[in-house]
Amino acid sequence: MSRILKNYFSVAIDPQNLSGNVEFRDIFGRNAPLHVEVGSGKGTFLLNQAKFQPDANFIGIEWASRYYRFAVDRIGRWNLTNVRIIRTDAARFIAEYVPDECVDCFHIYFPDPWPKKRHHKRRFLNLANVDHLIRCLKPAGTIRIATDFSEYFEQIKSVLAARTDRLEQIDFMPTAGAAIGEWVGSNFERKYLKENRQIFTIAVKKI
Repeated sequence: MSRILKNYFSVAIDPQNLSGNVEFRDIFGRNAPLHVEVGSGKGTFLLNQAKFQPDANFIGIEWASRYYRFAVDRIGRWNLTNVRIIRTDAARFIAEYVPDECVDCFHIYFPDPWPKKRHHKRRFLNLANVDHLIRCLKPAGTIRIATDFSEYFEQIKSVLAARTDRLEQIDFMPTAGAAIGEWVGSNFERKYLKENRQIFTIAVKKI
């Protein structure tokens, strides 16, 4: 029998209720370091990291309805009060609703590589979106990226290298939910490791 997914209103953010800059303090009821995951999938990273860092707030952005609903149900069942999830376009949400210098870390793990050349313009990690990430980061805030797609990784490195006046590379440390041999511990990473795919990681800090 398939699991019945429950919509936890304490976890889900309705994008229709947004207007202008989001006050994350109001959403969480407290001031705390803010982490934003672009493409949260089924919420594996959010679940593990939020349990590990109860003193931080986490926002997960997911477009795919089936993954979004699963993640909301999962976080709600664990009764985690420091996680919120929104189903929306990540680039638009960050550009239009996330205030300047409010994010401590952006987590971008296994973003859609859009492998066909004519679709490359749909990739999230482009110069315009990275500029918005930099704008939203606090001083010394970080961007952490992992992908299994080597060609996309080369593009990502080029995009980040174009902003060396604002970013410097730092070590990518495994997340709280990563097992031995893993970087992130997400469903996608575990699937790709079983397929013997190489995982590429990079992390940068705002300067």
